[in-house]
Amino acid sequence: MKYAPLIASILLGLLFVMSAVTVLFNLAPMPELPKDTPISHFMAAFGTTGYMKFVKVFELLGGILLILPKTRNLGLLCLGPIIVNILAFHHFVAGDGILQPMLIVVSALALFILWSERKAWAGLLK
Repeated sequence: MKYAPLIASILLGLLFVMSAVTVLFNLAPMPELPKDTPISHFMAAFGTTGYMKFVKVFELLGGILLILPKTRNLGLLCLGPIIVNILAFHHFVAGDGILQPMLIVVSALALFILWSERKAWAGLLK
């Protein structure tokens, strides 16, 4: 149990680093979205403004900070709003719900890391 938070933070950090690097450096082609769907409208609105690049930069920064043990809480602070936005996107825009396996794994890893570092976060609640 001693190494579980380290393993969880490395897994979650690498997941966000790989996701950000893939988009920021155009390593994979963007998938073709079906026309006139809420997802295509959402991506048309945010993709052209540079908002997605902004989010991906924070994903990269948060993932790197999460991998390093001394900056784990700062990385979780960067990735927390992004994880909430991912869950909100899948629930409200995509309509496929938040009970997908990958979303559950990401949420569970983030909550586990938050729980394991709860003493450091306790000062925010006082």
